[in-house]
Amino acid sequence: MILTPEIVFRKIECIHPDYLKAHGITALVLDVDNTLTGDNSQVLEPTVQAWLDEMRAAGISLTIVSNNTAKRVRPFAERIGLDWVPLACKPLTIGLMVARHRLGVKKSQMAMVGDQIFADRMAAGLYGCPCLYLLPRTPATATNLSGSNASMNPTGWTDTIKRRDCA
Repeated sequence: MILTPEIVFRKIECIHPDYLKAHGITALVLDVDNTLTGDNSQVLEPTVQAWLDEMRAAGISLTIVSNNTAKRVRPFAERIGLDWVPLACKPLTIGLMVARHRLGVKKSQMAMVGDQIFADRMAAGLYGCPCLYLLPRTPATATNLSGSNASMNPTGWTDTIKRRDCA
């Protein structure tokens, strides 16, 4: 099940510390575009900042792993106070390996959080860690049914996938 998400969250703010604790997850590896912020945006919404603060207060370790360049990732990551791994080459697992060693956790204690099936989900599957799959933050990307995003729209997935909306 390398491509099928174990669970789909509507947005990152729907992931709560109690869910992570119940699943033994102590560290999150975060994608940037359409996960923490909109596509190619440097703007962090207040709700996402509040979520980051909640995760930190709960003792959840956080780091960014992105396929983007350092020029894109560095200013964003430094502004929000997170370590980062650019040019991760997801779905290859090198970025996840670097992050896990920096975080000092077992694979089972770490989860990849992202919106791309063929990058984030596949990298997590190949590496052997859970993936908390998100619907993309940018509406145009979420509804794009052409090109590489066609298979990433969860509308047609089976009912066996667990979905969690925010309360």
